[in-house]
Amino acid sequence: MENPYRLNITQIQRFLPHRFPFLLIDRVLEIHTVGDMDQPPPYAPVGTKVVAIKNVSMNEPFFQGHFPQYAIYPGVLLTETMAQAASFSVYPNMYKDLDRLARDFQCILVGIDNARFRRPVVPGDTVRIETEVIKQKGKLWVFQCSSLVDGQKVAEAEILANLLTNSRT
Repeated sequence: MENPYRLNITQIQRFLPHRFPFLLIDRVLEIHTVGDMDQPPPYAPVGTKVVAIKNVSMNEPFFQGHFPQYAIYPGVLLTETMAQAASFSVYPNMYKDLDRLARDFQCILVGIDNARFRRPVVPGDTVRIETEVIKQKGKLWVFQCSSLVDGQKVAEAEILANLLTNSRT
């Protein structure tokens, strides 16, 4: 089945409030939904999956200090990259009125469980981020996230977030 949710950087910026140097997603490749998406936003049923990429470049400002002799993409930023990708789980439920809903939407990181970093991510790597909604109760959402480079897992974590809207949409 063809996936209509392939997003470029301009479309990503319409949804995420982050900007350089903290916008860490370069492209959303796929969003796979399950079940009925006609619930009030933000909504994504358990099982919704997102695949995104982050291209790691030596030009990123943190490489000046992390580390000058051996540039490594910081683990905290890799975790944030996974969290940004996970927030796209609700995109199919919001894209029909994206400008209004994205303006009122907040995805607030509230926890990270079982984080593991398996190997360094370095300039030149393309990180493939895979996320899945594994639990949702009220405003609390739990995502299982993995990051891969060349098909090998480099990091994983369970990310907990509160998904909120500022209006009664």
